Parts: sequence; C-alpha cells; structure tokens
Amino acid sequence: MTTTSGKPVSPALVLAGFIAAVAVVAVAGALASTDAPAVYASLNLPAWAPPAWLFGPVWTVLYLAIAVSGWLYWRAGGDRRGFTVYGVNLVLNLAWTPLFFGAGAYGVALADIALLDAAVVATILLFRRRSPLAAWLQVPYLAWVLFATALNTAIVVLN
Repeated sequence: MTTTSGKPVSPALVLAGFIAAVAVVAVAGALASTDAPAVYASLNLPAWAPPAWLFGPVWTVLYLAIAVSGWLYWRAGGDRRGFTVYGVNLVLNLAWTPLFFGAGAYGVALADIALLDAAVVATILLFRRRSPLAAWLQVPYLAWVLFATALNTAIVVLN
C-alpha cells in the first residue's frame, strides 16, 4: 500500500490507527459509564440479563475484532463507502453509552442501538465484498449488539 505521494504505508501503523480509533470509542464509553454498575443494578432487568461484570470482557474482545476488521478491509483495498459506514458504526456505538447510562434516556438509546444494528449489518455486507474475514469479524459484534438491543428493549418496557 502506498500514499498518494507514492510512499509506502506501514500496515502495522495503520493497524495501530484502527486500534486507536476504536480505543477512543471504548474509553469515551467507559468515561461516560462510570456509574454504569450502580445504574444497571438499579434497573428492573429481565431474568436473562447478564451480570454487570460480563460487559467489560465482552466489549474488550469485540473492540479488538472491530479494529482488526477495519484494518483487514483497508488491506483489501476497502472503499470510501465501507469506511463511511464503519465510521457511522463507531459514532453510533459511542453515542449509546452516554445516552443510556449518562442521560438515562433508555428510549433514545434504543433508537440509537437500532440504527447501530443496521450500521453493523451494512458494514458486514460492504466488507464481505473485499474481505470475507473482515466481514466475519463483525458477526460476533452484530450478535452482541442484537442481544443488547433486546436487553435495551426489555429495560424500556420494564422501567
């Protein structure tokens, strides 16, 4: 891979950039959810709600997969449309935590996560054209976000 000036781009440096971008989303979410355990414990939850401690480890693995997925798409010559949807995906992901935990706007957070569901599906569809592996790395993320959508829906109904 080369830049527009013809100089080679280090794949490791680009991977670090993807990891950094996703880390910004993760850190911002963590900062917006410092009260998350207390808020989560105060909610009426469905019987199938996971324990609060599970979210951190799951998101850590998912965020790494999201970063590697973007990098693989870049390595495969990904186009602007795919990167735009990927970026929208990250912005929607970033918005959910402050909406839900910071503002207690469970209904607005539900609308956000429904849009996130669609953005992840679109990311998978666009990424698979260039890199099936990049697309597959998004599938566990989609599964978790769909589960989170169901949980968010239950919280809206129960609270």
